[in-house]
Amino acid sequence: MLENLTSAFFLMLNLNTAFALVAGIFIGYFVGALPGLSSSMGMALLIPFTFGMEPVPAMVMLVTIYMAADFAAAIPAILVNAPGQPAAAVTAFDGFPMRERGEAGLALTLSVVSSGVGAVIAVIFLIFTAQAMANWALAFGPAEYFALGVVGLSLISALSTGGMLHALIGLFLGLLITTVGIDPIEGKQRYVITYSLIDGIPFLPALIGLFALSEVFVLIEESRGATKLHSVERLVVPKIRSVFKHFRTMLQGSVLGYFIGVIPGAGSSIASLVSYGVARNLSKKKSSFGRGNPEGVVASESANNASVCGALAPLLTLGIPGSASAAVLIGGLTIQGLQPGPFLFIENPEIPYSIFLALLIGAPLMAALGLFGAQLWARVTLIPRGVVATCVASISLLGSYAATNSIFAIYITVIFGIAGFVMRKVGIHPAPIVLALVLGDLVESNFRRGMRTSSGDLSYFVDKPIAATLLIVALVVLTLPLIGRLRRRNMQEEI
Repeated sequence: MLENLTSAFFLMLNLNTAFALVAGIFIGYFVGALPGLSSSMGMALLIPFTFGMEPVPAMVMLVTIYMAADFAAAIPAILVNAPGQPAAAVTAFDGFPMRERGEAGLALTLSVVSSGVGAVIAVIFLIFTAQAMANWALAFGPAEYFALGVVGLSLISALSTGGMLHALIGLFLGLLITTVGIDPIEGKQRYVITYSLIDGIPFLPALIGLFALSEVFVLIEESRGATKLHSVERLVVPKIRSVFKHFRTMLQGSVLGYFIGVIPGAGSSIASLVSYGVARNLSKKKSSFGRGNPEGVVASESANNASVCGALAPLLTLGIPGSASAAVLIGGLTIQGLQPGPFLFIENPEIPYSIFLALLIGAPLMAALGLFGAQLWARVTLIPRGVVATCVASISLLGSYAATNSIFAIYITVIFGIAGFVMRKVGIHPAPIVLALVLGDLVESNFRRGMRTSSGDLSYFVDKPIAATLLIVALVVLTLPLIGRLRRRNMQEEI
């Protein structure tokens, strides 16, 4: 591990990598500070432009966008009560009341410092646990990889904003899309109605359409100009003593955030909520939470950013995207010809270890940028949504064309953008579709390999202990939301 970290450190000294790190931080902050944009959308827009980059700078830029967007999401949450990311909604519980009573500077400083502390602690955990997870996964065969893919697909309820039915519809649509192209086992054509589909539906243009272009239509629909900052003209930075008196809460939120983030599908929103709830229960001033208690901001933000590092553990070691942003990040790895999973640590160890160091070095830089650039990021929230929508649409179409040098890619982006918007209107989030696009081939190819190995005996997939355990986990993950819904319905009927 030390040798890999040393090699990655020298790669980080490269001018291109350093520039990618700084660029990723600035872009991420800009994306996170704009209400309506998300880290997944920011990464989806930038992935095509990493095509001509070396793998290390490309992944460093994408992963710093991921984390910096989470750093900056608290800015609109605190200043205008419009969270830049779903997880920042928890920050707004106490951050916005603090701003209303004239403590915007304290709230922003607490959010930035807590985010930095959470990120650093979580990266350290990630460095010491990722290799062990990868070594464990090296024992996987077709049965284990099939079961692992099923676990990933079972996370649809956690990645969807609608009900289970909507999530299942999105999942099956995504799986249907993966059948287009060449059969992975027999090499036959499937649903290839034009030569451009010989390699299947291009992942990147579809990804940009589902996440970025569909969001453009939402922004246009909801465009009502800029949200005013009212009385926030000068953001006063408090003394460091008033920040670090909440260090226990920062540490607590960081640990909770990392381990919740490791659970595929849990996500930063759940990490923030759990951390917030724990902080409230342990506080002597429970009634002040939701009314401007600084500990609420600290608990939410430390867990939120720690969960980003936690989500990278199953992504890099097992190839399971536990969140929408992690699913987009797989697109970045794929376009570089890299496959996330245990072999990434063997064949390309410079990639995961460069990501670890980028986050470790980047977290203090993000914190500094947040503290000294607070006035600038506050003004970013004033940009009208119509302007943002126009810029995003242009970059989306340019990016999809740049990735393949084909007009067909633009057609795919537009089609998936319109489909994504329509599906959002009926409650189907694009995340389950992307999850299926990422894992569909893994599940199909390993299931068919396993069936060939066992001469068609389905018990092959449950005879192996790891595969059987993973399938049980998938069943539990898939049924828990249904059980919870039935319980709530029974309780309502009893009332």
